[in-house]
Amino acid sequence: MTTDEKPLEGRRVVVTRAAEQATELAARLEALGAQVLLLPLIEFTPPDDTGPLDRALGEIDLFDWLFFTSRNAVRFLAGRALSISLDLATKLAAENQGPRVAAVGHATAEAAREQKWRVDRISSGRGGLDLARELAPELRGCRVLLPRSNRAMAELPRALSGAGAATVEVVAYKTASATAVDPAILDRIERGEVDALSFASPSAFSALVDSIGLERLRRLIVSAPIAAIGPTTAAAIRRSGLTVAIEAPVPTVAGLAAAIAAHFASHSVNPGRSQ
Repeated sequence: MTTDEKPLEGRRVVVTRAAEQATELAARLEALGAQVLLLPLIEFTPPDDTGPLDRALGEIDLFDWLFFTSRNAVRFLAGRALSISLDLATKLAAENQGPRVAAVGHATAEAAREQKWRVDRISSGRGGLDLARELAPELRGCRVLLPRSNRAMAELPRALSGAGAATVEVVAYKTASATAVDPAILDRIERGEVDALSFASPSAFSALVDSIGLERLRRLIVSAPIAAIGPTTAAAIRRSGLTVAIEAPVPTVAGLAAAIAAHFASHSVNPGRSQ
């Protein structure tokens, strides 16, 4: 395979996604020639208190819209419905009159379809706010169920409320820093032995800052640029004062891998990396 086909040949890329989510990105980067260093910085677990989620699921027929902003939201909602013996596949079937389903991005929509749920709308934009803006004319007076992480930001429910929707936000899953972080990979990052740090969520970035400190990370990104999966993650990183050198134009795993490859295709030498 030529260098053009493997633009990441010889590059070491740190993947900070949760262990259960890292496989696809790692495979894409390796196919492009990268040596992938897996550093799961976050993990996902069910909420401590499932009461609000259970009540919302029990009233699912009273909602007009069900908004999903991530595959995790789909996965944990489906898992909880199964735990309480609720047949969401029937309630969200194409021929039924249950709540309409909206998803941010095709990956999230595909996760919903894998559950045998119909998907009525997919955001053509890059995040939850885009979906809220696109659906704004249809939301006034509607009840919207928004299952999400305990660390999700407040902008989306505010946007939905601003569009006239009565929004019920429930914690479907917890995002927490990983209980064990590989010290050997952290050491390699600190020694400047990696070429890029990839982040698919603000939580993963925050976890790395907690592990090595913001000022140390600021020094490291001179030789190991930061790659962000999309605007939400990139904005969170920039708010810390750091530069995002690589941002996927499409906020998907495929988009992130392609953006990293494109960056290094035009940067043939990394003078700061230790060998």
